[in-house]
Amino acid sequence: MSVSSAQSVHWSSKTGFLFASVGFAVGLGNIWRFPYVTGENGGGAFVLVYLLCVFSIGVPILMAELLIGRQGKMSPPNAMLNVALQQGRSQKWQLVGGMNLLAAFVIMIVYCVIAGWVLNYLYQAVITGFVGVDAAVSTSSFENMLGDSGTMLFWTLLGLVITGVIIFAGVQKGIERAVTIMMPILFILLLALVGYNIVVGGFGEAVEYLFVADFSKINASVVLAAIGQAFFSIGVAMAGIMTYGSYLPKNISIPKSVIIIVLADTIVALMAGLVIFPAVFNNGLDPAGGPGLIFQTLPVAFANMPGGHVVSILFFLLLSVAAITSMVGLIEPLTRWLEEHKGFSRHNSSIVILAIIATLSVFSILGYNTLSGYTVAGKDINGMMDYFSNQILLPIGGLLISIFVGWFINRSVCHEELNIGDGLLFKLWYFLIRFIVPTAVFIIFLLGISE
Repeated sequence: MSVSSAQSVHWSSKTGFLFASVGFAVGLGNIWRFPYVTGENGGGAFVLVYLLCVFSIGVPILMAELLIGRQGKMSPPNAMLNVALQQGRSQKWQLVGGMNLLAAFVIMIVYCVIAGWVLNYLYQAVITGFVGVDAAVSTSSFENMLGDSGTMLFWTLLGLVITGVIIFAGVQKGIERAVTIMMPILFILLLALVGYNIVVGGFGEAVEYLFVADFSKINASVVLAAIGQAFFSIGVAMAGIMTYGSYLPKNISIPKSVIIIVLADTIVALMAGLVIFPAVFNNGLDPAGGPGLIFQTLPVAFANMPGGHVVSILFFLLLSVAAITSMVGLIEPLTRWLEEHKGFSRHNSSIVILAIIATLSVFSILGYNTLSGYTVAGKDINGMMDYFSNQILLPIGGLLISIFVGWFINRSVCHEELNIGDGLLFKLWYFLIRFIVPTAVFIIFLLGISE
């Protein structure tokens, strides 16, 4: 017994699937969040812990998500339901898929506003190149943007419209076609900017900062930040990977795909550090600049570096591409679910979802100005949504996915879907998904909510 899908949708090629999945994973989490979180947590020591978390926890869960998606062939709630029914398990497992959708929805409300900031700064880079900008001007400009709800709403809506056009066109003609163009552009821009920094200066300091670990800086806080960044960066329990897995043909290897996705995601995050930190060090700026590192610190660096106008355009274009491809991966599961749940067409589903997110994004926008004084437990509106999604929904979602696959799906089904034989690799994955991943994620969840 299973819930049937009215549509038979699939990726037309392995390349399209990989570009889409990498595009979902590679987003602001890599290029905006990773550098400042690295800066706040001591550089190389954090990077080492982050890499361990990504490959020991992130990889097994992503493999599990793709397994469920391909086996269930629908949006996360219905995919979980299908697999649960096939295995003779409780229908309540579909709630885990619902939790993944809720995480994507809440993240999207905040994320689309940040994406709007990026598009705004791309426009500023094109128009001004940040010529003559110093620390005071940069800080003032950023604060003025946060105080201007109309400006933020305009750029937020523009980002949603661009994303909506891609979703509206469908999986092959929309998502696959867009990422096949956008992802090579992203990697070319990254390589160009890294090459520029090698020539201009500050590169050696950045390499040392990122790759030389001071183990004295590793503590519970650093570990918690690393696993949080790993989940956020590669898209664990955000519904996107599971949905993309539902379009995955049987002839595409899940393990090989996950390794490629995670390696690409990690390489982009590290390269982003090699783009950002040389500019920071070369201009005597603070690498632990927090969320404002991109929007307040870098414009000062662009103003002072040779060819800064061109570099600023390339950088914010890179960031814009990453933001849009990730928004596609967050909105697609919601659109797919609405198609299944209400029987809407893809076109109507995408319009409804985008309209709801656009409306609720107003609360996120106002959280930076008019409603900034409204707090609960010391957290403003955006802080509450970030905490609810990243500290509650993502770890619980990852925990339950690992338990479901490790303990409630027949081993033979996992063996068949992963198709890597019954040797060391399968046994290692199976051990990790049953024992190590649930234990680690549960401990991290408890640490996160106790902070």
